[in-house]
Amino acid sequence: MTSDAALAAVRGHVEDHAAVTTRLLADDGRLAAVAAVAGAVTAALRAGQKLLLFGNGGSAADAQHLAAEFVGRYRRERNALPALALSTNTSALTAIGNDYAFADIFARQVEGLGQRGDVAIGLTTSGTSPNVLRALEAAKRNGLVTVAFTGGADTPMTELVDHCIQAPTTDTPRVQEVHILLGHVVCELVEPELFP
Repeated sequence: MTSDAALAAVRGHVEDHAAVTTRLLADDGRLAAVAAVAGAVTAALRAGQKLLLFGNGGSAADAQHLAAEFVGRYRRERNALPALALSTNTSALTAIGNDYAFADIFARQVEGLGQRGDVAIGLTTSGTSPNVLRALEAAKRNGLVTVAFTGGADTPMTELVDHCIQAPTTDTPRVQEVHILLGHVVCELVEPELFP
């Protein structure tokens, strides 16, 4: 690829990203969903509850990233906040996957670790990942607040959860970029509420 072609390709990808964020900015409903999630997370953490985050592949990495922002810090020096990424315990993942099914790897952990009032946050670009859906169903049954970060297509997940943050696209890389942007926005809103 020539340098001109590479530059054009880079520009095209950044323009695609900008177009998605422009659509996001124009949709007050989607932005209000982010504010609602921040409010639910703030209320849960203030009440001594915890966050359980989970997803597959890049969404697993985003779940870990966001959990780290809460346990470590986002912008300010403060006390640690309780957040767990359910993709990090390989012994639990492989045991549950082997003894039950891969679709149960997060649900079993939600059942074992989740308590009424905790917040379960499932990330899936498609909105159809069976293991994320099952975990959110388990969370709902057990009285957790349920949150989905998903893509632009309506799926059973959008109706299942208490709060849904939906990227205004179905293009996987752009969905993931919106998820981490809006995950950071949630952190940006929660932290000063808990630590003014």
